[in-house]
Amino acid sequence: MSSKRSALVGVTVVALCLAGPVTAAHADPPSAAPEQAPPAMVDAMERDLGLTEQQVHTRLANEQRAAATEARLTTQLGDSYAGAWLNADASKLNVATTDKSAAAAIEAQGAQPVVVARTLTQLTAVKDQLDRAAAAKLRGAAALWYVDVTTNTVAVVAATQEAGEAFVTRAGVDRSVVQIVVSAESPQPFIDIIGGAAYFIGSGTRCSIGFSITRGGTPGFVTAGHCGRQGARTTQPTGTFQGSSFPGNDYAWVAAPGNTVRPWVRGSGGQNVIVRGSTQASVGASICRSGSTTGWRCGTIGQHNATVRYPQGTVTGLTRTSACAQPGDSGGSFISGSQAQGVTSGGSGNCTSGGTTFHQPVNEILQTYGLTLVVG
Repeated sequence: MSSKRSALVGVTVVALCLAGPVTAAHADPPSAAPEQAPPAMVDAMERDLGLTEQQVHTRLANEQRAAATEARLTTQLGDSYAGAWLNADASKLNVATTDKSAAAAIEAQGAQPVVVARTLTQLTAVKDQLDRAAAAKLRGAAALWYVDVTTNTVAVVAATQEAGEAFVTRAGVDRSVVQIVVSAESPQPFIDIIGGAAYFIGSGTRCSIGFSITRGGTPGFVTAGHCGRQGARTTQPTGTFQGSSFPGNDYAWVAAPGNTVRPWVRGSGGQNVIVRGSTQASVGASICRSGSTTGWRCGTIGQHNATVRYPQGTVTGLTRTSACAQPGDSGGSFISGSQAQGVTSGGSGNCTSGGTTFHQPVNEILQTYGLTLVVG
């Protein structure tokens, strides 16, 4: 029960930011009492930035002063403002301007003046021009681009110098404003892998995630085999079909490195249901399924080990239930209580008139591919 989607799938790049702008970090007391950082934040900064507890508190106080200073100078400098940035230990705030005469005003605020050729407004206009070029089908030529106030340029990050140059040329921007950064960086969205959520294959086919799994430390999920063949690429989350069987069976697994596996299935009203194991439920037991078209639907188990003859071929070893499903729900989760049961294969009827639905038992998929179910 896959579903075709005609619109392009937009991929949003998530930027992770550390902190706000900062000013000078001399021994002078801040003009306002520094905010108390939560202990968890202090611990994380010690771990990730290699700081002592005292250095964390000093840095945060400096950053608080810097944010206030930058806000004042942004207004004061007006059109000549060209951005601001902290040095490595956040002890000094650099403020850029195109007006040499503004240096004294910047120093008076305790910041370091930097005289540059282009204003922040001018740099942003170039970046906006690149945005418009990307919207006009110039995707793939560069991984990302941004205003770099520290160099007073717009940085374009690409896999090769040639790719970056081609993107800039086709965008028609002033080359003297742009620096090409050659990097293997390839941004992807980080997505929680949750049973029942949608994912997309190739040019737009939609199916549903079954359950989060891992294999050798690689995160991924199980789904229906008819959703994609081995080697097919997925988006939202980004991944690749590593194994797929259909007909005969109807199961597959997708490796999705960089995404986060969760021991959950999307339940009624968007609430998450915790997966605690995969013990097969008895005939007659209640069972619920989650899919990206019809959401959370429940019924009972009619039979195990059913053989179904689809137009594409025969599939054996399925479980028949009275929980309804519709196109797009394929691959989605079947769960009884807290126990994972299987992934949606096919069925008859719909969720308006009612019908029957078949699922491929999850334990067979786990055993076939050597996967580990993610449980809570």
